[in-house]
Amino acid sequence: MTTLIILAHPDIEASRVNRRWRQELLLHPEDVIVHELYKEYPDWSIDVPREQRLLEAHDLIIFQFPLYWYSYPPLLKKWLDDVFTHGWAYGSNGNKLNGKKLGIAMTIGDKKENYLPAGSVSFTVDEIIAPFQASAIHVGATALPYFAVFGASFQASDDDINQSAVDYLRYVKQDTGQFLL
Repeated sequence: MTTLIILAHPDIEASRVNRRWRQELLLHPEDVIVHELYKEYPDWSIDVPREQRLLEAHDLIIFQFPLYWYSYPPLLKKWLDDVFTHGWAYGSNGNKLNGKKLGIAMTIGDKKENYLPAGSVSFTVDEIIAPFQASAIHVGATALPYFAVFGASFQASDDDINQSAVDYLRYVKQDTGQFLL
């Protein structure tokens, strides 16, 4: 079965890392479907039934995005609010995501050491993505360990980015593990 990548980057062409990840994923159409939210919904008018059918057809779903102000890009947040509806994703009859595996692949502009309790951010990545993990649990899915590249804004060399694309593909295909640069 293929993995569904929900890609949410508001300016993918300006992104070195997310663009390279997308390029790597597109080389494997038999294993991966890349669904680009900003391309599909430039007017932010989300086709909820279509998105729900897409999610229902996949057991492994990875949300790929740059960390924006310690959260998701805004269209991804709207997408989650619109698509994960009561009676479909949760509630007494909402079970369509039960048993699915949900992962996060994110680029983080800052240095890894800043995401330690003593770092300048004062929070770990696990603390920052806790709402995602809570949402996965709430809908009966399994939250996978995240995949991240730190220093994406200024530290990552071309070699680092290319290696991260290989590691990301491995994360997507194995749906386990946590790889960090």
